[in-house]
Amino acid sequence: MSAIVDTYSLLPVGTQAPDFDLPATGGRQVKLADYLGKNLIVVFYPKDQTPGCTQQLCALRDDTELFQGLNTEFVGCNPDSMESHEKFAAAQSYKFPILVDANRTMAKAYRALKEDGKGIQRTVYIIDTKGVIRFAKQGLPPDSELVEIIKTLN
Repeated sequence: MSAIVDTYSLLPVGTQAPDFDLPATGGRQVKLADYLGKNLIVVFYPKDQTPGCTQQLCALRDDTELFQGLNTEFVGCNPDSMESHEKFAAAQSYKFPILVDANRTMAKAYRALKEDGKGIQRTVYIIDTKGVIRFAKQGLPPDSELVEIIKTLN
């Protein structure tokens, strides 16, 4: 177990977030630099249109009011195609961008790959206004936990 944790540990809190520049839903090209001056929640999730992933992203969509006044944006990310992301975003009315990480470069940089190097480990990061990681957790942390972390940053 310890080898898995060491090999696939999350990026440490307090370190600079890796840069990214990826195509996203809505015809956007999204970079980390686009969010400097804002807090950013990055959600790596395994697959579009699956129950757990839909639940996680819909919670962010539905809890948007919890983040109001906290200078916070969200992005979702996985290797599914743009077509898949667009259908998923439209079906669930997501206003935030979903990034296409086709080559898994962002997932690799953020240590969100499963052991096989292909699958995505459900992972959430909070990046502060200066691009520094302030929260990193695998799984499905509740939005209330994310709000509390962001309140400590503001």
